[in-house]
Amino acid sequence: MLQALQAMLMFPHRTKEGLFQMLSAWGDDAFDFVRHQVPRIIGVLIIAFILTRLLKIASRHLAELSNREGLPSAVRAQQLRTLSSIIYSVGVFVIMFLAALQILPLLGINMGPLLASAGIAGLAIGFGAQALVHDFINGFFILVENQYDIGDTIKIAGVQGAVEDMTLRRTVLRDDNGSLHTVRNGQITIVTNLTRDWTQLAMLVSVAYDADSDQVIRLLQEVGEDVAKDPRFAEMIVARPEVPGIEKISGSEVEYLLLVKTRPGSQYAVSRELRRRVKMCFEKNHIEPGNPNRWYVVNAPKPS
Repeated sequence: MLQALQAMLMFPHRTKEGLFQMLSAWGDDAFDFVRHQVPRIIGVLIIAFILTRLLKIASRHLAELSNREGLPSAVRAQQLRTLSSIIYSVGVFVIMFLAALQILPLLGINMGPLLASAGIAGLAIGFGAQALVHDFINGFFILVENQYDIGDTIKIAGVQGAVEDMTLRRTVLRDDNGSLHTVRNGQITIVTNLTRDWTQLAMLVSVAYDADSDQVIRLLQEVGEDVAKDPRFAEMIVARPEVPGIEKISGSEVEYLLLVKTRPGSQYAVSRELRRRVKMCFEKNHIEPGNPNRWYVVNAPKPS
């Protein structure tokens, strides 16, 4: 700047001509920029704005869907609201990033070094946080596919319990002993949902070996049907009880299989009632239960 002022003082006429040419070149560049680049920038911004508004409308409709009464539970509504906010945030970031990639070259900024630096930084972050990214991606698909809800009894990563809390990163389970298990979503490969749609109760009834099999099967079928007709349990049972027959023969006892399909979470109450009625029925019909510790005494021949 100081050299330019000294040149203007020493050669005023020549300096004025150079300055005029410089200003003229700047004016041409500015006119060319306004004529060619500015419309492109405005077009990119308009497209980005339209895409953002469409994404906002879609996320709003998803959030409104979560407030409808037709959803199975309030937990599912919360999941839909969470998904809508995540989709909107990620979508806006992607739109802004793509718009920046289109606008910065129009401003004369070389994107090569920036993309290279971003790629190196992304690679370093990816190696350092790949487990966290895996947790978030797996948690996102768990929410989208509705693999389980809060309150469901599930088996994941070697532990079983009721779902008390779930986020994109982890799932919290409470088992039958009251222990609290926190499982990273990235560790979930197989989900066993024990409370979805219906649950099959498989009850093994042990009876003495010498009991009449046809009579035992008939009595077990009658007990199952009586429980299914009981107003207290009729809503819990979703299919007619079945007695396929003998499941196992072991020494002095025979095990018969009784199958009952119940609603999720109702299998415990139904199984307790079935056991109570089976005991009462066997006592009434003089059918001895199986006892693996039963001793048989055989009369030995008298010595001559």
